[in-house]
Amino acid sequence: MAEDETDQFPPPDRDSAVGPQAASAPGSGGKPLCRRVDALAVLTRLRDAGHSAFFAGGCVRDLLLGHEPKDWDVATDAQPNRVRGMFPNTQAVGAAFGVILVRHHGSSVEVATFRADAQYADGRHPDSVRFTTAEEDAKRRDFTMNGLFLDPLRSGSLDEQVIDYVGGRADLRAGRIRAIGDPAARFGEDHLRMLRAVRFAGRFGFEIETATAAAIRRHSAHLVRISPERIADELRIMLTPPTRAAVYRLLEELGLRQSIFRFLEIPRGPGRIESSRSVFAALASDAAIPFSLAIAGASIDEYLWHGPPNADPRRFFERPVGQKIVRAVRQSLKISNDESGDILGALEGLDPLVGADAPRVATMKRFLARPTADMSRRLLKAVQSIGLLDTREIRSVQERLSALEKTQFAPPPLITGDDLAKAGLTPGPQFKRILDAVYDAQLEDRIVTHPAAMEMALSMFQSKAS
Repeated sequence: MAEDETDQFPPPDRDSAVGPQAASAPGSGGKPLCRRVDALAVLTRLRDAGHSAFFAGGCVRDLLLGHEPKDWDVATDAQPNRVRGMFPNTQAVGAAFGVILVRHHGSSVEVATFRADAQYADGRHPDSVRFTTAEEDAKRRDFTMNGLFLDPLRSGSLDEQVIDYVGGRADLRAGRIRAIGDPAARFGEDHLRMLRAVRFAGRFGFEIETATAAAIRRHSAHLVRISPERIADELRIMLTPPTRAAVYRLLEELGLRQSIFRFLEIPRGPGRIESSRSVFAALASDAAIPFSLAIAGASIDEYLWHGPPNADPRRFFERPVGQKIVRAVRQSLKISNDESGDILGALEGLDPLVGADAPRVATMKRFLARPTADMSRRLLKAVQSIGLLDTREIRSVQERLSALEKTQFAPPPLITGDDLAKAGLTPGPQFKRILDAVYDAQLEDRIVTHPAAMEMALSMFQSKAS
C-alpha cells in the first residue's frame, strides 16, 4: 500500500492464523517488520503463479528519492482469498479492502489487491471497493508520488523498472506534491489527506502544487470530521522533527491550523503568525522536540497572534491559562494524560521564573527538579530569542539555572512528615506548609542539619498555634 493508506483498514484480525504476537511485531513507524528480501520472495511467488505483482507506493517513492524504504508493500491482481491460499501464514488486516498480511521469514508483507474505491461517505474510508487493474488502482491513490509501481524482476535500471500511470516521476523530480486527478475529489474522499500533503511537503522539502493547495484551502474546514486521535497521530509526526517550522507555516497558509486549535476559544482576528515572532518556530529549530513541547509553543502563538492585543505575555505561563490550553487540546486531539501533564508542566513551570521579582534560589532549584524542566527551559529560550519578554531578565534566569544545575539541586529533605508526627505534632494541612518552608531553607543552605530543620519546624508550628 502507499504510505498514506496504511491506516485506512480495520485493525488486524486477532483470531487469524498469525496471532496477536505477529500483528504487533516491531517495525519502522509502528508497522510490522518488513525486509526487502522477504517482500521480493512474496512478490516472486505471486508472479510465478501467473499473477501481476509489483512493489507499490511509498517504497517506490523513497527509492527514487535515494532514501531507504521503511517497508515494502506489494500490489497484485491476486484477490485476497487467492493470496491466503498461496501462503501458509497470513492475516486478514483488511480483506474487504483487498489487504492481506503475509508472514514470511520473520517479515510481515502487506499484499494489496489492485482496487478502485466507491464513494467515501464518512470523509475517511471507502464504502466499498472493487478489484481492478494496476492502472485504475494507481489513479485512485492520493498523490502522484505515491501512485507509482516498481517491477523488481524487470531487467534494466531503477527508472526502467518504474511503472508510472500518474506522472509521479516528473513530480518527484520537480519536488512537487500533486493530487492524482481532481484534487477536490481526492480531499473530499479522505479529509486526512490534507494533513498528509503538508506532512510530505515538510518531510521532503517539496512544494504543494497550486491546484492541490487551493483544494486544501477549500476543504480545510472539513478536517473537523476526522477523529481527533488520527489528527494527533499526524501532528506527532509533523510537528516534532527539525522540518516542523515549514510544516507549521503550511498549516497556517492552508487554513488547517484553525481547525486543529479550534477549541482554544480565542477571538479570531486578522493576525497571522509571523515566523520572526513565533515561539513554535524558535523552539530548537535544528533538533527534534517532544510533541508536548510543540503543542505548548503552538498554543502560545495562538494566544499571541489571535488573542487580546497587548496582553501580558507572562500570563501564558499561569496555571489557569495552561489548564485552559490543555482542556482545549484534549478536546481537539484527544491527547494522552502524560502529554497533557507535560504541556501543563512546560507552561506553568515558567510562571515563578518570569514574574516581576527575581526568583529565589529555592524556587529555581525546585524548578530544576521538575520532570518537565527541560521542556520549560527550551520554551524559555524560545521566548527569549524572539524578545517576547525582557531578554536581560530571562538571560539572568538562564545563567542562574545553568549554575544551579551543577549543584545538588534536589537533595533529600532533612525532615519528613514522619519526623513531625514522632515529635508529637498532629498531622494536618499545616504539615505541608511547614515542610515546604523548611525544605526551601534547606535548598538555600539556611539550614544544613536535621536538628536545625526540626527546630525550625517546631518553631513554625508553635507560632501558628499561638
